[in-house]
Parts: sequence; structure tokens; C-alpha cells
Amino acid sequence: MKAHDGMYIGGQWRPAEGPDTIAVVNPADEQVIGHVPAGTAGDVDAAVRAARTAFPAWAATPPAERAARIAALRDVLAARKDEIAETVTAELGAPLALSQAVHAGVPVLVAGSYAELAATYSFEEKLGNSTVLLEPVGVVGAITPWNYPLHQIVAKVAPALAAGCTVVLKPAEDTPLTAQLFAEATEEAGLPAGVFNLVTGLGPVAGQALAEHEGVDLVSFTGSTAVGRRIGATAGAAVKRVALELGGKSANVILPGADLAKAVNVGVASVMSNSGQTCSAWTRMLVDGERYEEAVALAAAAVAKYVPGERVGPLVNAKQQARVRGYIEKGIEEGARLVVGGPEAPHATGYYVSPTVFADVTTEMTIAQEEIFGPVLSILKYEDVDDALRIANDTVYGLAGAVWGADDAEAVAFARRMDTGQVDINGGRFNPLAPFGGYKQSGVGRELGPHGLAEYLQTKSLQF
Repeated sequence: MKAHDGMYIGGQWRPAEGPDTIAVVNPADEQVIGHVPAGTAGDVDAAVRAARTAFPAWAATPPAERAARIAALRDVLAARKDEIAETVTAELGAPLALSQAVHAGVPVLVAGSYAELAATYSFEEKLGNSTVLLEPVGVVGAITPWNYPLHQIVAKVAPALAAGCTVVLKPAEDTPLTAQLFAEATEEAGLPAGVFNLVTGLGPVAGQALAEHEGVDLVSFTGSTAVGRRIGATAGAAVKRVALELGGKSANVILPGADLAKAVNVGVASVMSNSGQTCSAWTRMLVDGERYEEAVALAAAAVAKYVPGERVGPLVNAKQQARVRGYIEKGIEEGARLVVGGPEAPHATGYYVSPTVFADVTTEMTIAQEEIFGPVLSILKYEDVDDALRIANDTVYGLAGAVWGADDAEAVAFARRMDTGQVDINGGRFNPLAPFGGYKQSGVGRELGPHGLAEYLQTKSLQF
């Protein structure tokens, strides 16, 4: 697609306030593919004002009509699926098959789920002599990451619209073209002017201005824990609501008696998919001592199928590439056994990192504690089930995880004791209605399904 040279505010593309632009780079070949405006605080203010103006009418729109507009948006996204996939591949570097199935496909599924929820959700209930009303919180400032550029937009904007909120979106500067496509889709779907607004720009400028703006009632942010802390502090000073989906260091726990080959292969896929740039990836594999070396061998064989430039794309930019390579070097320095991969770049051009597996990883190592956000798997050994639980819970994060057992009951019993927000049992399938979000420093609030919709509602009670 051709990049827009303005902001989408109040239902139209408007010139940016300042002259600065951001280059969009294809991480596979390091070529500039477009430029977008670098938004200012003035651009953010104009977008928030447009959202505030549109809010009363959209909040008063019957839920069935809001549902119809979200359904129309879903249909537009489905019709433009190929264009979306090609755009994501160009600015993120994801293999086209992944972009088609996940980056373009999943948002259609999620948007459809909110079209249904908006039509069926109970926005009021009776409690004794009270009527309890669930009303839209107001103007939402949505700040989204680059790793799943369209999914994260839809996971915030669709429930906000279903609730009756209006939105100002500040997408990641690495993947703004996908956000511009989404803005076009909202217009094509017939959303009223000002209900959705887009400001491209840098996080410390446009993102900060959006988080601090007094006209924003809720900030929904997905990204690093460090930035999430700053947004939480800013919102706290203004007594403003936040929804924060932050980092992860998820454990893939393989209990004795589980199907080892399946658990390892699915676990490796979780880490290598999207070049490891997934906050919920199961980056720590926990295996009992008796089957440990077998698991290491299986993981090495599985990773060999993930060829950089074919099944695995590049990382999003040079900074991220250097960061991940630094973690691999740190793992070697701290004594982990390098099984596959290493810090050397597999290609001279493009921000690629070799898919890497470490064995003999211990809980105090950096690669076992910090989020790497690249195709790097750490395999840890446990002594017994209680030791596995200790290791699984031994990080500051608690976003996701997996448990494999001889049967579902055994795996569920273990999962109930994990300090994490979402656990897949014996390869459980993705559910767009299941709440997604973290314990501990992995965030505040939930996305997806009715729990995700509830984040954008506030409660009023009427006594009779």
C-alpha cells in the first residue's frame, strides 16, 4: 500500500502538524518502503478532541447498531486480507504464510467475536432493588506494539467500540502502514467520524502525549513492562484507568508421562513462530531429569526445520536484532550449553537471528529470567513436580504457559498452581473468547472475549 502522509482524525485524512516523518523499513532487506508523519502533541490533541466530540452520540448508539458497524469492519478486514498480509510481511518481515493465517486471519476472528458480543452482552442487570448499568468509560487512548500489528489494534479497538467508547490509536512506529490500512477499513465500514482516530509517531512524543492527555479516560497499552510502569505511573497521578498487557517468560511444563515428542515440537513452534517476537511464547521448557537429554535432542531436531529467511523471518529492526544476539552471548557467558544456533547472524542482509536452543539453563541465569523476544529457547531440568512448579513460578512475569501431562486432569491440577494468566493444557486450541492477560509484572487487565469488553465499561447503580 501507499503510505498516507497525514493523520486520520475526525473521519478524514488531515495534514500532520509538524514536518517530521518516520521511515518504514522492510526488516528482510533493510530497504525503506515508505514514510509516515511523526505526530506531535498537537496532533494527539486534535485526535482526542475529535474523539470527545464523537463520544456522546456513539455511546448513545444502541448496542445492536454498534454490533452492525463492527461486523461491517470485520467484513472489510476479511475482504482486504491479502493486502493486509502483504503489508505486514513488508513492514514486519513475517513469512507471507504466517501473515495470511495469523496476522490477517486472527483479527477477523476477533472482530467477529466482538460483533456478536456487542449484540448479546447485558449492559444492565437487576440486583435486589438496584438496576446496575454498565456504561462506556469514555475516550480510549490505545498504544499498540509492532509484533502483531493488526491483532493488537483489533483486540483494543473492537471491544472499545462495542462498549460505546471512542478511540485514538497510536501504533508502533515500526509497523504504521498496517494501522493506516485499519483506519481505511473503519471508514469503509461506516464508522461515524471521530469514533476512531489514528496518530502515527514516536512513543516518547505521541505516545506520551496520548497517555498524559486529560481528555483520555483510559489508556490501553501493550508493550514492555518498563514502558508499562511509566504509563501506569502517569495514569495513577491523574486517577485514570489503564489496561496493560506487558512482558512474559512463559513456562512449557512437560510432566513425566506426557507425550514428549508432541510437547517439544509444539513448544518449539511457540518460540519460533513470528521469529520469537511473541510475549506469550513458551520460552522456558521444563523437563524431568530422566527424559531431559531426549527432550534436548528433539528440540534441536525441531529447530532445524526453522530456516531463517524461509520459515523464520527477521526481527523487526537492527536494535532488536542486536538485543537478541546480546542475550545469546549472555547465555553462553553464564554457562548455558549452546545446542543449536548462536549469536552469529545467518544472513548478511536483513535483521535475522539464528534460531537458538540452550540446555543446562538454571533459574538464576539471565536467559531464564528476562524476556528475550527472539527465537531463543531455554531448556531447564526439574527434580520432581514440586520443583517444576517452583521453577515455573520463579520469574517476575506471569502471562501464559503450557502444561503437558499423561491426562488432562493431571495437567489441570498443575496449571491451577501456576502464577500465570493463561495456560494451554495438552495443546489446547486458541479461543478468541478466553481472557488474555497476566499476573505479576505481566500486566493489569484482560483482553479478548467478555472480560476484554468489561475493561472498557464503568458501573453505575440506580436504587428504587
